[in-house]
Amino acid sequence: MTEIKTLEGKSALVTGSTSGIGLGIARALAEQGCDIMLNGFASEKQIEEIRAELIDRCGVAVAYCDADLRDPAQIESMMNLANTAKSGIDILVNNAGIQHVSPIEEFATDKWNDIIAVNLTSAFHTTRSVIPSMRSKGWGRIINIASAHALRASPYKCAYVSAKHGLAGLTKTVALEVAEENITVNAVAPGYVKTPLVTDQVADTARARGISEEEVIRDVILLAQPTKRLIEIEEVAAMVVFLCSEGAASITGAVLPIDGGWTGK
Repeated sequence: MTEIKTLEGKSALVTGSTSGIGLGIARALAEQGCDIMLNGFASEKQIEEIRAELIDRCGVAVAYCDADLRDPAQIESMMNLANTAKSGIDILVNNAGIQHVSPIEEFATDKWNDIIAVNLTSAFHTTRSVIPSMRSKGWGRIINIASAHALRASPYKCAYVSAKHGLAGLTKTVALEVAEENITVNAVAPGYVKTPLVTDQVADTARARGISEEEVIRDVILLAQPTKRLIEIEEVAAMVVFLCSEGAASITGAVLPIDGGWTGK
């Protein structure tokens, strides 16, 4: 029996998709027949390996743009490229994110500016760019990868928590603006996922709090998640695929936790 690919003929842009959650989402969408535009930083060799994997395994078209999401001009160029490819972008996944952990009185201004730019402002630019073509087609899916930190705060993460709270607000606002046009806008709010970003965060948090990395994992990270395990990338990707399906057509303006019970406390 031929496997039905639910997103065949659709095109997706996934920011921050050369590793971690973003790459997992790109793979899951490609497996459903969706053409992909990758974005992120990696070596030319790594990019070509990812493209070859998705093309060979999924039979989809795969493009790549190295736009630096701190720069609105580079975002505009990426969106112009995405909007003119085939029929334009049907699915936008704002996933790119960076992190820095520090007490606020020591928090470097450039770190604040970069985190707000990448984690929040870039989603504003990409979203405003895709709405017109989605309106003209009468279909669209915008999914923002937020965080449990869009719903809860943690110390030493003032920029990240602010950006993720802002991303939740952006999600709800745009969802209301396009609610009657068959365009849904949602946010997925993962807890701690097994990614390189979390690994780096463990080391940063250990330095900020003056404790060991083992203590960070036991007493900080897994303390927040009642399930006592890190979330798998594939779990987040599966939620994104579902939100792109017709079964999720009435889900919009939602911030959906995948956090092992963290925000249920």
